[in-house]
Amino acid sequence: MKPKHRQAAIVDYLHIHGKTTVDELASHFATTGTTIRKDLTLLEEEGIVLRTYGGVLLNREEGDQPMDRKTHINSARKQQIARAAATLIHDGDSLIFDGGSTVLQMVPHLAQFNNITVMTNSLHIVNALVELNNDQTILMPGGTYRKKSSTFHGSLAEDTFKHFNFDTLFIGADGVDLNGGVTTFNEVYGVSQAMCKAAERIILLVDSSKFGRKSPNVVCTLDAVDILITDKDILPIYLQPLKDKGIKIILVGEDDE
Repeated sequence: MKPKHRQAAIVDYLHIHGKTTVDELASHFATTGTTIRKDLTLLEEEGIVLRTYGGVLLNREEGDQPMDRKTHINSARKQQIARAAATLIHDGDSLIFDGGSTVLQMVPHLAQFNNITVMTNSLHIVNALVELNNDQTILMPGGTYRKKSSTFHGSLAEDTFKHFNFDTLFIGADGVDLNGGVTTFNEVYGVSQAMCKAAERIILLVDSSKFGRKSPNVVCTLDAVDILITDKDILPIYLQPLKDKGIKIILVGEDDE
């Protein structure tokens, strides 16, 4: 496993298990304590984890980390979710893509469409879209550029979305809570809220590890979500309450490879 992939996997492990020790991580990843300590030093320098006496835990702001690292967390599940999401698109659709790492994985699947409009605040997504050899219209809202996420935010971006109406929003999240709704660590979440208001249909793309987490900032309530695409490892305690809210649920898994 490459260091960057292992470091992303360590972050994911801490999401699930909470505070842990170097020895536990070394055993789980079948490597040495020295290697794990090097990984943790890099993660600590990036502000993602906190080292404590005898252990390590996630920084409370770890969810707001660079896109290149987020992309490697649960990458196989994100690709499966993205592939399923793309089946819900048709030629002629107008779409909003948020700046999340799972939504980014949808872009390669858009090559089959020849008459779509995509609006996004993500520079990563725009760069990926222009590489496709198809007929598409790309819109960006403008605003203040945020280097960590390569996205545009602020009042200009939020106001721009108020002037549009789109068929579908594809959006990710840092956490999904049955009471708190769709949440994010990103403190400039106003543009995500504006995206929700500009779309006729909201499709939420999150892997199962995001359920039960409640990040500080609420993007929308679960009542606003029309379709949820996640993996088959989602716990049963979440499935029925989500269905009771009228959300259509699409599950993906290993057999989708």
